[in-house]
Amino acid sequence: MADFLIDVNLPYYFSLWNTENFVHQKDINDEWSDEQIWRYAQENDMTIITKDSDFSNKILLRQPPPKVIHIRFGNMKMKDFYDTTSKLWNDILILNESNKLVNVFKNRIEAIQ
Repeated sequence: MADFLIDVNLPYYFSLWNTENFVHQKDINDEWSDEQIWRYAQENDMTIITKDSDFSNKILLRQPPPKVIHIRFGNMKMKDFYDTTSKLWNDILILNESNKLVNVFKNRIEAIQ
């Protein structure tokens, strides 16, 4: 079973997420509401990777599962997105282990327990 659920608004073809540890929402149901995504991730003890602030707002009031990794880059070219994410990815994964929310910005990462 996958450990991470990639939100529909993030790239489908992305080499960092091209393993059995990741499932993209498009592979499940790309028309699900945020609540359905949340419930699926909760039932399967997953971390949601998203650009949607609704998930990070929701986890602030609850305890995992699910956990949330909130990509907060804004819009950027795919190459820039890949380069930035790749550079930060190992630190993101480490912080995800012991925190319920990891906010990822271009120049920093914040974690909330």
